[in-house]
Amino acid sequence: MEHATERIIALTGATRGLGRALAERLLEAGHRLVACGRSEEALAELEQLGGERVFARPVDVRSGVQVAAWAGEACARGLTPDLVIANAGKINDPAPLWEVSAEEFDEVLAVNVSGIANVVRAFAPPMIARGRGVLAGLSSGWGRFASPEVAPYCASKFAVEGMISALAQELPDGMAAVAVGPGVIDTGMLRQVRGEAAGDCESPEAWSRRAAPFFLDLGAADNGASVSVPA
Repeated sequence: MEHATERIIALTGATRGLGRALAERLLEAGHRLVACGRSEEALAELEQLGGERVFARPVDVRSGVQVAAWAGEACARGLTPDLVIANAGKINDPAPLWEVSAEEFDEVLAVNVSGIANVVRAFAPPMIARGRGVLAGLSSGWGRFASPEVAPYCASKFAVEGMISALAQELPDGMAAVAVGPGVIDTGMLRQVRGEAAGDCESPEAWSRRAAPFFLDLGAADNGASVSVPA
């Protein structure tokens, strides 16, 4: 995969699953990466892979303080992103809603909804000051239709769709907020729900070869769109 111009991409959840695969493709294409995740070891591997093109910090996206510190340091280094991919996510263990604990429900929403809001809060102002950029929030098919036993996840992803749609109306011309459904991929999250049957789905590595150019092609014309990575 090649892209003509070097871009600065901020990516959350970059240490595993879709985020890790996407990070590798973006680096292969010659872009710069502002990455975060929970695993310091995996972040160190990314830094080794991309060298000076990777700025990585351990961050829990549920913490607005941690996200703001990561974003602030990146922007102070001249790494205001052209594209933000708010990818970090969490799913609940499958169960009827009444059997899901309040703690698990709150944690899913904290990562999937508040996590994206924290990222927007940190990166949108410097991007607006510069006058361009795309903020992509990871949605899901389960943010557009519901399924049993994943009610907390559905609630979080329906919220992402609404939040991104509202954000799109708030951004100035020349910028975009886009809700992106990745598709059904063999990740740890899918295995948490489907078990070994998830192995029949596409691998993150194969998915990322389509997804990376798809994300890079998002622009101002996509503001407010709810889209999916092509199958």
